[in-house]
Amino acid sequence: MSRKPLSAVTGLGMTELRRDYTVASWELAVEAIGMAISDAGLKHHDIDGLLINKSPIEDLSAMPMDLQDYAGLRDLSLLNVVEAEGSSMIQTLQQATMAIQSGLAKKVVCVFADTPLQPGGSAAESFAIAMPMMGKLGTEVANGFYSAIAAYAMAAQRYLALYNRTTDDLAAVAIANREWARLNPLAKIKKPMTMADHHASPWLVEPLRMLDCAYPVNGAIAVVVSDVETAKAAKEYPAYIYGMGQGHKGNTNRRGYQPEIETGAKMAAQTAFKMAGVTVDDIDACEFYDAFSISTLINLEMYGFCEPGKAAQFIAEEGIGPGEQLPVNTGGGHLSGYYMQGATAVSEAVMQLHNRAEGRQLNTLNNMLVTGYGGRMQFHAALVMGR
Repeated sequence: MSRKPLSAVTGLGMTELRRDYTVASWELAVEAIGMAISDAGLKHHDIDGLLINKSPIEDLSAMPMDLQDYAGLRDLSLLNVVEAEGSSMIQTLQQATMAIQSGLAKKVVCVFADTPLQPGGSAAESFAIAMPMMGKLGTEVANGFYSAIAAYAMAAQRYLALYNRTTDDLAAVAIANREWARLNPLAKIKKPMTMADHHASPWLVEPLRMLDCAYPVNGAIAVVVSDVETAKAAKEYPAYIYGMGQGHKGNTNRRGYQPEIETGAKMAAQTAFKMAGVTVDDIDACEFYDAFSISTLINLEMYGFCEPGKAAQFIAEEGIGPGEQLPVNTGGGHLSGYYMQGATAVSEAVMQLHNRAEGRQLNTLNNMLVTGYGGRMQFHAALVMGR
């Protein structure tokens, strides 16, 4: 296949991912930025762009544009805080690529940092906020509709009812993630999981159990996106970006619409695949944003790997775990690896493409689908990456 890449990720920096609070998000970001620049074989003065991604639940002061100064970056021709919910990290790579293509910048750092685990608190407390889904502010709180878990439980309940499926389908996703996590030194949960283990875990909001939900950590992840010529000189295995797309279907809560399970992923896929000159059949592996197990089922369907309602059948027949037909979330994803929002998928994709995925390295990586979403899967962004 002869095609021209748009850009490449030449450096990756990751702080230690912890379940306790040490320093503020911006301090973690500074550390990750330095690591990414060093990994790319560059100096700070080589960087001419910085794109910042904070968690939607954090205040802007946690990751301000002043991060440029904290990180020791000067004379930037590109600087922005990108806010697109959980799709933001993918969108930073897209914006960096567009800047490189237009000549606005050549070497751009994209960084995400988050500290949901605060002193004296827990991740559950940090995420126990109402997700605005009902079209009238305050309605969620008045009805006890707290946290993203409640919103995704509605999506999962609709999916299982519409297609006559059971929570065994959710368990299959969680088990596959856990099998990948057992191969990943960075993954946070590695205890073997069976279907019985999954079903024995407590309900959080039915039909989602504890093992259906992401595992938050404190930390930061940064990448350097470079022009193609720099990438060829810098890396034995450059992580090229060949295509990118977005899809924002909207959350229309009216009869005839199903925003819970019919998402903008389909639109994002169409644009990204066309730009990369590939079809879904050419995809060798996927790194999905999967804050909940239901997300993987819906992503498999909306990105075109199977028909609606057939994701569980696809997993049973084709497989998404180690050694199976379509590797998905090869580091354990958000459920068993680590929840760093859109940066989780990006970090695993880059490790795989740089041939540094210790214990779980894939051999065939011509085309890897890397995705992010925000809200209750309202906001989608996708990349097609490859060697």
